[in-house]
Amino acid sequence: MVSGPPGAGKSTVAGILAAGFPRSALVEGDQFFGFVRQGWVPPWTEPAEQQNRVVTEAAAAASGRLAGGGYFVVYDGVVGPWAIDAFADACAPARVNYVVLLPPEEVAIERVRSRTGHGFTDLEAARHMYAQFSDAQVSALHLLVHDDGEADHLARVVRERLDAGSLAWTGRAR
Repeated sequence: MVSGPPGAGKSTVAGILAAGFPRSALVEGDQFFGFVRQGWVPPWTEPAEQQNRVVTEAAAAASGRLAGGGYFVVYDGVVGPWAIDAFADACAPARVNYVVLLPPEEVAIERVRSRTGHGFTDLEAARHMYAQFSDAQVSALHLLVHDDGEADHLARVVRERLDAGSLAWTGRAR
C-alpha cells in the first residue's frame, strides 16, 4: 500500500511500482469512492467515518482477492495509520506492506493546486488530511519523508524497503 495525504505522489509512485512486477494489479482507492451514487459524504469530513470504513474495506477486499489470485497488488490510497488494521483485516489473508509518503506540506498543497484532470482539488481538505498524516504516529519503518524528489527515485526506495521486508505491516491484525 502506498499511502499519504493528497499531493504526496502516491499515484505516480504506485504506478511505477506496479509496472515493476511481471504480474501485478494497481488498485486505485479513490475509484472506490466513485461507486457511491447516493448519500456520498466528503471523505475528509467527520460524518464520513462509516462511509470511509465501508469503501476502504471494499477496496481492501478487492486487493486481497487479486493477491489471492497471484497478482502483486499495489494499492494507491489515503489510508492513515488509524485505518490500516481494518484494511489489513479486510485484505486477509494477503500480507499488507505499508508506506506513507510525506513531502513538505507546501509541496503537497502545490501539487493539489496545480492538478489537471484529477477529481480532488480541495485545498482546505488537502491541508486537513496533511495535518492528520503529519500528526499521526507513523513508525519510521513505514514513513518516507521526502522533498520534491523524482518519482522514480521514490519508487526505488520503496521497492528496496519492500524487498528488505521492512514495510510489512505487523499491527494488531498481523
